[in-house]
Formats: sequence, C-alpha cells, structure tokens
Amino acid sequence: MFLLGTIVNSVAILFGTLIGLALPRIPDRMKDTVMKGLAMCVMLIGVSMALGDGSDILIIIISIVIGAVIGEWVNIDDGLLRFGKWIERRLQRVYKGPIAEGFVSASLLFCIGSMAIVGAIQDGLDGSHKTLFAKSILDMFSAIVFSTTLGFGVGLAAIPVFLYQGTIALVSHMAGSVLNDAAVISCITATGGLMIVAIGFNMYGLNKIHVANLLPAIVIAPVIKALQPHFVHWFHVFS
Repeated sequence: MFLLGTIVNSVAILFGTLIGLALPRIPDRMKDTVMKGLAMCVMLIGVSMALGDGSDILIIIISIVIGAVIGEWVNIDDGLLRFGKWIERRLQRVYKGPIAEGFVSASLLFCIGSMAIVGAIQDGLDGSHKTLFAKSILDMFSAIVFSTTLGFGVGLAAIPVFLYQGTIALVSHMAGSVLNDAAVISCITATGGLMIVAIGFNMYGLNKIHVANLLPAIVIAPVIKALQPHFVHWFHVFS
C-alpha cells in the first residue's frame, strides 16, 4: 500500500494535537516565551535546509521571485487563511479558540521539507515507508508542542499533509524513478528552507510574510533544475 506512510503521518499529527490540547493550560507569559523559542527552532531548521544546497543559489533566487509573483497573483495565503477561518466559524460551537493561524502555520511547516518530499517519493516508488514513519514521529511531537500554543488548527494540518504527500506518492508511483533525483530534491529542499525561515519570522511576531504565496517556488525550482543542462552556459556566466 503506497499511501500507508502518508496516512500514518496524517493520523500522527491529529494524535499529537489531541495530546497537546489535553495538556494543562499554559500561562500567557510562558506561552509567549515557548512560542518564540519554537520560532527560533523553526528558523534554525529552515537555515540548515537552505544552506544544504550552495550550488543552486541562482535557481533558488529565480524560483522564489517567479513563485512570489504567481503566488501573489493567485493569493494562496489568503485562500488558506479564509479556509482556516471558515473551519473556525464552523467549529465555534464545540471549540472556542483560534484555528486559522495554527492551521496555516502547521500546514506549511509539515508540508515543506525534504522528509515530506523524499518520503512521499519512496512511498510511491517502492512502498518504502521508513522515511514517512520517522517524519510521523517528529510531526507528532511537534504537533503536541505547537497545539499547546496554536490550538486545534494544528491538527487540521493533517488534511493538506495527506493531500500534498499523497499527490507526490501517487505521481511518483505512476512516473517511476523520474522524480527520484537527489540534485532536484536538494534544490527543492533549499528553496523550502527559506520558506521555513519565513514561517519562523511570522511565529516570532516579526513583520508578516505571506509564506503560502511563495509556495509555487517549490514547483518552479525542480523545473528550472531539470532544464539547467540545456542552459548550462548561461548559468555559468552568473555562477
């Protein structure tokens, strides 16, 4: 079953959120300190990912710029936020608290990263679930911590995680080993790392960055990387 890893990952996020919500209420001052500490950890993760591919700086820059233009045109961030607010209104009778912020932040955090991409590809190619099982454990503990400050919206991130990783698994299952390219995955990971740094800035309460509007860069980066050999001389001029 090539979607087993994705299903386990989604369930782990929900389970972790339920545990986090069951924990005693954290005082506001402690919650603020914990949130800023988590923000710094998220930024550290993003920086380590972004610095993992120093050979594709130009590709990453171009991908971010084009991705931002497309993302702002479509306004992905607003769409995600409106979806989160819609869920928030629907659940007001059973859950009194913010949902949209936790949903958007957790969705981006759990979806952007090498483990999500590599794990989903492995899941689709040969039914290997080890990477996504490991990610499930990490995401579960992250969901426990994040839900204590961001609320039930963290658990709803299981929906985009399932759709995102499930789509990658399905495409790789049909496309074979075409997507299993270490250089392409490295470029995607570095591009995603910058977005995770931006998520950290948002969590810290600094200037708001519409991270979701940068998501098209995740698709553009591997396309440019795949086309790079055809324009190798042009890239060498700027390297």
